Amino acid sequence: MSDPSSRIPGFYKLPLAERQAILATLAQLSEDELKSLRLGGIDEAGANAMVENAVGIYALPLGLALNFQVNRIDRLIPMAVEEPSVIAAASNAARMARQGGGFFATADKSVMTAQIELRGITDTNAAKKALEGARPEIMLLANQAVPRLIARGGGCQGMELRPLKDGRLVVHLHLDCLDAMGANLVNTVAEFVAPRMAELTSGTIGLRILTNLCDRRLVRASCVVPAEALADTPETGRLFAQAIEAASRFAEDDVYRAATHNKGIMNGVDPVVIATGNDWRGIEAGAHAFAAKSGTYQPLATWRATDQGLQGKLEMPMALGTVGGTLQVHPGARLALKILGVDKARPLAEIVASVGLAQNLAALKALATEGIQRGHMTLHNRAVGK
Repeated sequence: MSDPSSRIPGFYKLPLAERQAILATLAQLSEDELKSLRLGGIDEAGANAMVENAVGIYALPLGLALNFQVNRIDRLIPMAVEEPSVIAAASNAARMARQGGGFFATADKSVMTAQIELRGITDTNAAKKALEGARPEIMLLANQAVPRLIARGGGCQGMELRPLKDGRLVVHLHLDCLDAMGANLVNTVAEFVAPRMAELTSGTIGLRILTNLCDRRLVRASCVVPAEALADTPETGRLFAQAIEAASRFAEDDVYRAATHNKGIMNGVDPVVIATGNDWRGIEAGAHAFAAKSGTYQPLATWRATDQGLQGKLEMPMALGTVGGTLQVHPGARLALKILGVDKARPLAEIVASVGLAQNLAALKALATEGIQRGHMTLHNRAVGK
């Protein structure tokens, strides 16, 4: 598929059927895919296969955020979200960032971490020495647990030891999960290697599970917004840039503001994660843990005024998959990936981070220059028929 343009002026004014027709052309959707889109992406049989005690399907609106350019490639962004103004805000911010070249993003390898807790360690130093001496054996054992991943080029990348109080030792095994989110892979490894670790340390096995603080799987996004893109005149745009920087610094200095600042980022992140069938709860947990890793809860994105306008940067964990999990049973999730034009985890992470940065820009601009409530309530009132 050739990359479609994400600039579709007046898209929001069109009837729903016309929007669907445009999307079908741009993303080369089949009639069956369009039907799936109209019916919510999943039928009752699919829902029954996904969860226990299924009784029906709970639908969310699926919209397209427009104007996005990530690493110089135009992207149509499917977002599943119930909150008014989110999609419009992201599209508007992407239009502003587009005038500065769009968003640029990079993602680390898809490394997830298994935690194996060992309890009842009487001599921590001796236990650490035993595990370090067996490092090659343990990593080989970890790889034996996931032969299909090894065949595709992934596998165990390293081991880390973390002593805790009360005779506990935590072993981290870092696993490159390639295009999978990786929870099942990591948990399989943790359970497979734990008995050998307990034997080596004369300890007992505690918990064996992944951590959602995947700080070896970070994504970084940035953008430059020209002053003239922020307002009607460059002079006003520069004032807006200074106001947005002041709002960013407020979040950097105050945990109460930082919480809402980061919630605004997740307003953009979560809808794309949900649309693509990924674990938005894991993404949320990792994001907030990462924000607090220094001991002080911090904003995931920061903004600074420049001579030309405004520069924004975001860094956060991003454990996403384009294979396995929900994607196997949810046609709507597969359709969202097709609309995005991605089949690999790392470019998906780069896109999602860019949407989060865009959403943050939209929120800060509204807060710093006009107040956020007016535009939000206009769309809310439309939704409830006022």
